[in-house]
This record gives sequence, C-alpha cells and structure tokens, in this order.
Amino acid sequence: MSTSRRGLLGAALGGAVGLSSATAAHAASWQQKWAPSASGNGLGAFETVEDDRADSHPAGQPHIYATGDNWRFNMHRVDRDTSTDRQRQEVTGLRNGSGSNYLKWTEGQTWRVTYSMYIPSSLKATTTFTHIMQMKQPGNGTSPIVVQSLRRVNGVQTIELKLAIDDILVGRTDLEPLHDKWIDVDFQIKVGNGSAGSVRWILKNGSTTVVDKSRTGVDTFLADRVRPKWGIYRSLGDTSGSLQDCYLLLTNLRGYQLV
Repeated sequence: MSTSRRGLLGAALGGAVGLSSATAAHAASWQQKWAPSASGNGLGAFETVEDDRADSHPAGQPHIYATGDNWRFNMHRVDRDTSTDRQRQEVTGLRNGSGSNYLKWTEGQTWRVTYSMYIPSSLKATTTFTHIMQMKQPGNGTSPIVVQSLRRVNGVQTIELKLAIDDILVGRTDLEPLHDKWIDVDFQIKVGNGSAGSVRWILKNGSTTVVDKSRTGVDTFLADRVRPKWGIYRSLGDTSGSLQDCYLLLTNLRGYQLV
C-alpha cells in the first residue's frame, strides 16, 4: 500500500459544501488562504510544533517531520508528554511565511480545512481519548473545542467528531474500513459563542462519502481565537491493548475562509 498522495481533495470546492443552505449558496466565496507543501514548507507550515515536549524519547526524535509530500507523526509506546499519563506529538496553526504571519480564526469568522490522512492499522481506536485533530483556544491548559478522535465504542473501533465544550457527538463511523488507505477530510467551522457556532465534517474514502454531518446553533468559541491542531494526542489509560508504536500521515493541507 502506497503512503504517497498527490492532488487536492476531490470534491473540495465543487458543490454545496457550506455549513447551511445560505453558506452553500455562496460556495464561490470560499477563498484559499493557506496551501503549504510538505516538501516546500516542511514544519514551517505550522504556527508551533509540539515534538516530545518533555524530551522523553530523544532516540525517537524527531517524531514530527516532512517526508516527500507528507507530514509524518510518529508515536512510540515509550513517548510521554509533560503530563505523564498521556502522549502528544502535534502541530498547531496555519502559518504563511515567517514570524507572526499565521492565520487567526476569530469570533464571527467561518473557516475550512481540507486534507488527506493515512491512518495505519497500528494507530487504533482506544477506550480513552485518542485525538488526531483538535480545535483549541491557544494557551496552556485550555480545553478543546472540537475533537476528531479514534474511539472504541462497545468494542468497535470508530472515528468520530465531537464538540467538546458541550460533549455533542457530530458524527461517527467505523474506523477499520478506513485503515491503511488515504481518507479525505473536509472540516468547516463558524466560530461562534453560545449558540452562534456551526460545524460540518465530511470524510471521503475515494469517491465514497463515508460521513457528512453538520451541527448548527452550537458553541465553538471560548476566548481569544480558535487554532487547529493535528497529530496524535492519546491517553495511556486504554484498557483494550490498542496502544502500539504507530504513525499518522497528512498531506494536501489547505485552508479557506468564507468571505
């Protein structure tokens, strides 16, 4: 199975892909703001890189790096975060250029990210949290707003999207049919406080839409701004025996703003 992927997400801008019928009517207003390449930008594509923050496994470093057209996140069973009950290898934010030139998602704005991900069968769903994408307020100790997670439900491996603030499940599907292949992700968020927010989550396996779920009237804002995170962030409290040395690949990351 090849782990190289080229070309933009197939149906990324081709149809009614907004958060609501009003958004869909203005699909042409999605403006691309971010289009890094792993080979050209490397880790400079991101605002920050959280690679073994506790220096727990120097022999495994770097855990996060660009390889060909992909960004790769390695996770070993011995890796530990600064909180030693969990593991974290993540990148944050959408950087354009250098310095403080990164995109800021603020209240009232609507943003979209599309990308492809390769989840090997070694990266399994767990009984406790395993997040592979988060939306968070920047800063130490801040709570997640949205999480895309690999979770065991009644013994079944699934991938899901939840609104973490109010513990709202947006969508969920079986993970095992998506292992060891490239899956396209289209995630959209209106940043809104209280009931002013919206999200849409689409997963495609080739030409097949596996998930297309939306929630409106939800809380997607805490304070300051919303910042995306990608990588592997998982608890060591799994009781299913699913924690293995593993990795995650991402490619074709794109960011759009509805303007």
